[in-house]
Amino acid sequence: MTDFTDNPYYSLFAKQKAHQYAVSNSTYNQRITKLNAFQRAIEITFRDEIIIALQKDLNKPKVETEMSEIYQVIGDIKHAKKYLHKWMRNQKVKTPLALLGSSSYIKFEAKGVCLIISPWNFPFNLTFGPLVSAIAAGNTVIIKPSEMTPNSSALMKKIVETVFNEEEVALVEGEVQTSTDLLKLPFNHIFFTGSPAVGKIVMKAAAEHLSSVTLELGGKSPTIIDETANLKVAAKRIMWGKFMNAGQICISPDYALVQENIKDEFVDACKTVLKDFYGSNPKTSSSFARIVTSKHYKRLNGYLKDAEENNANFLVGNETDETSKYISPTLVSDLKDDAKLLEEEIFGPIYPILTYTTIDDAIAYVNKKERPLALYIYSNSKANTKRILNSTKAGGTCINNNIIHYANHYLPFGGINNSGIGKSNGYYGFKAFSNERAVVKQNFFGIAELLFPPYTDYKEKLARITVKWF
Repeated sequence: MTDFTDNPYYSLFAKQKAHQYAVSNSTYNQRITKLNAFQRAIEITFRDEIIIALQKDLNKPKVETEMSEIYQVIGDIKHAKKYLHKWMRNQKVKTPLALLGSSSYIKFEAKGVCLIISPWNFPFNLTFGPLVSAIAAGNTVIIKPSEMTPNSSALMKKIVETVFNEEEVALVEGEVQTSTDLLKLPFNHIFFTGSPAVGKIVMKAAAEHLSSVTLELGGKSPTIIDETANLKVAAKRIMWGKFMNAGQICISPDYALVQENIKDEFVDACKTVLKDFYGSNPKTSSSFARIVTSKHYKRLNGYLKDAEENNANFLVGNETDETSKYISPTLVSDLKDDAKLLEEEIFGPIYPILTYTTIDDAIAYVNKKERPLALYIYSNSKANTKRILNSTKAGGTCINNNIIHYANHYLPFGGINNSGIGKSNGYYGFKAFSNERAVVKQNFFGIAELLFPPYTDYKEKLARITVKWF
């Protein structure tokens, strides 16, 4: 048996492990009480501090904070409270005739001690959203938020310590070594949000203890726009989805595939929208965020330099300021196939625009890459929309919009293969943190007992009848 006592977080882990059954056996009312306290903390007590922390970390506009951070978490809590009684009930299932005399049901039980490793781009949303699911399912939780948004992480720690006892929920701050140390512990479930590259590291660590995982990853989410689309509407929605949070969104439209005969009209519409959104100088706009760290700024600036060196056509933007970590909303076309902007997940305010001739060409381009977290379709053709949906694979899709599927608590959210494993959101988040335990109760004599040894000719005939008719 592995000795974890030298791990700096073993004491906290052991405390939660010892307390896990008390939490997993908590009643509906007890869980609702926790969720109510959590909601008050986010919605009332710490609301202004959340806005200030995100302004410091990401220069995030107040409206974006309200809608993408506070509203989303409150929505998660309200949805869980509305349906928790139903989710917690044993789920009766049919019992086959061969098992006559018994009844069957599924018991949703907490997985146990869980680890949530959250990212920096939506620190409150992507930390507290999974936490709501974990609480609803009756788990104990250790949280490791990103070190790249220190003001948000410090405030989340304050919120957690105010609302929860340490043996139920605890937040640990730190850098990469902190995550490494935590991943050495035998958690019952790990919920990770981040890049595919780090997701592989998390999954490898989880395999050491056969811990189950939910991996919310990313990748290059395409937008396919055909000639039947309403281009003014499409441009407005795409520019909003792409440049919210300065493009630092896992489901942000990563690149556009535009039917070649409408490219110029689409680009003109995008230029008009960007001016309406951010003015003639986005750097002075209070509605545009900044890049999270100098490291990420340099990465994105490197993508721009690579495009410049290969004679790409910058349609809008390509203005930068290292001091303020500012990169303007940028549209770029005429990229070479091996351009970094087309090979790497961008995660920033740069939007490559590619063209295609036929829908099959667009589909072929998407399918030669890894399966995306999201795929967006702008079309008024039912035939084209159906063909794209049936000929591609993605974690989620919006038709004539983008990114809004995440806000629907009734839909599962997650990727496929390289873009993620498992689902979250609402009931699907509750399931992610639950073990679906199969239970069969024998109520009276069962037919199967007629087939117990010794095996006679009569029992052989009975077995044949059972196989054929039951």
